[in-house]
Amino acid sequence: MRMKYSRIAVRLFEREGQDVFYDPVYHGRTLKVFGMDEWPGKALQYFVGKYWEIGYGTVVFDTTGTFREEGFDTVIKVKDGEGTGLDPLALASKGILDGYTAATIVQTIYGLDRTLTERLYADFLSGKVKSVPEAAKSENKYSEVIQESYTPLDEAFYRGNAPEFGKNILVNLGETYSVSLAGMAFLIMGAVIRTRRNVMVGVNDAAVLAYTEIGSAAVPLITKPLRRRVAILATQYALESVMNLAGPSLLLYHDPDTQSVVYETNGVPPGPMRKYVHKGQAAFIYRTPETIDVEWGRWLSNPPGSLPAPP
Repeated sequence: MRMKYSRIAVRLFEREGQDVFYDPVYHGRTLKVFGMDEWPGKALQYFVGKYWEIGYGTVVFDTTGTFREEGFDTVIKVKDGEGTGLDPLALASKGILDGYTAATIVQTIYGLDRTLTERLYADFLSGKVKSVPEAAKSENKYSEVIQESYTPLDEAFYRGNAPEFGKNILVNLGETYSVSLAGMAFLIMGAVIRTRRNVMVGVNDAAVLAYTEIGSAAVPLITKPLRRRVAILATQYALESVMNLAGPSLLLYHDPDTQSVVYETNGVPPGPMRKYVHKGQAAFIYRTPETIDVEWGRWLSNPPGSLPAPP
């Protein structure tokens, strides 16, 4: 009996008989993609094209700096010493974020306690503080805590006008050497898009961004289950915090040890259910109410085709 798929399902494998699909409605809204070398990036590029075909918007976080800019109406480049316009308090002043969310972002980045976060929020509401640099230079107690880790790179990062935040956004993190700045951009952008629907949010490399406390705080924002929303977390590294997220896994070519860890984390028992994934192949691992299923096949994005026109 052929399974009925939703309109946001994506065909993964090309093989004789019934093809294999990833369906966010049936399998889970967050798909983890594990692969070495260029394979995670190829996968994410493939998913972007597929979701453009059905009229979805896309938001892509790319730590490699190799993702094609073609088709994105907003490109945000994070470079050390250059402005991004991603100041959470300034974004809240423009109505892009709410004030309390902006204050909690500052709390996460600079380690404010609850009392100081409430003071910052109160000062924002009263108009005393309109940006993070202003908060860092104020005479309030929260300024002292912010200054403990505030750097010239932070000061430069917040400069500039806010981006337009179009339907299709590429956040290029490949030109910064600071994992802190990358995590800040990831968290702030995660908050900006946290309520978007009809969108696919893609991350490469997810483990790199989720490694720090700042970056890990963004993961729940982009993987929160919402109707008409999909998250694709692609990574070369088998980081526990990524592997343990709810949702299916797509295993592309990787070294045997990592493949074994991915299988074990997903609860796949040894034996016939496990196969070594070679180049150009993949294993799709998902849970049903009764069991764990593993489907194997030839990965469709090998080689990746040209992207369709964005919606």
